[in-house]
Amino acid sequence: MTAAVFDHLLLGAGTVFDARRRPMATRLTLHPLHAEHSPDATTLVAALQEVWPETAGALWLNLTSEASLKGLVQQTLPRHVFVEVPAFLAGDPTWRPLWTSDRTARASRVLKGRPLTPLDPAVIGAFAQAIVDRPDDRRLGDQVLADAPPRQLPFVQTGNTCAFEVADSFRRGAQGVVGWPLGDPPDEHTAKREIPAGVGVVMDLMQRIERDEDPDELERVLRRAPALAYRLMRFINSPAFGLSVEINSFQHALMVLGTKRLKRWLALLVTGAVEDPELKPLMFLAVRRGLLMEELVRSQGDEGLRNEAFICGVFSLLDRMLGQPFDKLLESLPVPGRVADALASASGPLRPWLDLAVAVEMESPFDIQEATDTLMLAPGDVNRAVLISLRAAWQMREE
Repeated sequence: MTAAVFDHLLLGAGTVFDARRRPMATRLTLHPLHAEHSPDATTLVAALQEVWPETAGALWLNLTSEASLKGLVQQTLPRHVFVEVPAFLAGDPTWRPLWTSDRTARASRVLKGRPLTPLDPAVIGAFAQAIVDRPDDRRLGDQVLADAPPRQLPFVQTGNTCAFEVADSFRRGAQGVVGWPLGDPPDEHTAKREIPAGVGVVMDLMQRIERDEDPDELERVLRRAPALAYRLMRFINSPAFGLSVEINSFQHALMVLGTKRLKRWLALLVTGAVEDPELKPLMFLAVRRGLLMEELVRSQGDEGLRNEAFICGVFSLLDRMLGQPFDKLLESLPVPGRVADALASASGPLRPWLDLAVAVEMESPFDIQEATDTLMLAPGDVNRAVLISLRAAWQMREE
């Protein structure tokens, strides 16, 4: 991945989830590194065609540079790439020729936000769907406001702050939601969830690996949870893992990977064993965060650190999933010391990498820049790690 355009951007990464709680699109927010150097639209489209093939899934582009956006909406985009257009620009008279000159391009356009004044039907017809921010939605609850006209476009919702609001968005016909509410970290007042049986099996397995038990015994433990065994084989044999040989058993995996690399995939099983359908998006986001952290530290040349970064990212949302603070959760979950420090006390060498991964998910250029500078990384290197991890996460998503 050599596209130079990514050296001059800060990338934020989000996800659009459908009503079945599955990822339906990746959302990429593009901030110019320097306001006076907005990326050229033609160059950007060429770069995206190189780094984001159709097999990587639908891609929504949120450009914060007006000049780049104006150039992009005049480009012919691949059918899996969509561009978000703020409603205030869609209603700008100087932009009107863009909407009426090429009607076929509507399939790639997403209208974002509530317009300041009603839009002309010809303008609305130039878009395939809309993003409606919950605080601006005039159709919430059972009583629709009298001045709220009928929706003219399919919509996805953003700005949800809890699972109840997500469910309400889908009840009212949203095709998807942008992002997923993580909620506050649990504390002693949070309702504790029972640890699912599958999570217990994986924790037991990780502890036995720590004690260097016989591989036959490890295999017997995993056989107690055949669904988890299947999922482990699926993860390990996914294209994201990049093995040249197919793994067909736990012992085979242990022989090929060794215990250190195998632990990282057992970390995936811990999140995958949480069976609540409402937590599927958190599972996906946890895997994506782990892949991003692993890719970010790859340049350090330390395989041990890379594996621990992956585990740290994957486990970083486990407190939300199980309703337990990390200082309690880690009492029964064997993790490396650097992972425990990052999660339970927000300290240690892995914490700045976790902070950077979270900043990318927040799509805030200021936080991304600050975290990048703290680690003395080049923005282009961070962006390439983001793109690689996003594609890998899509390959590993649960169908």
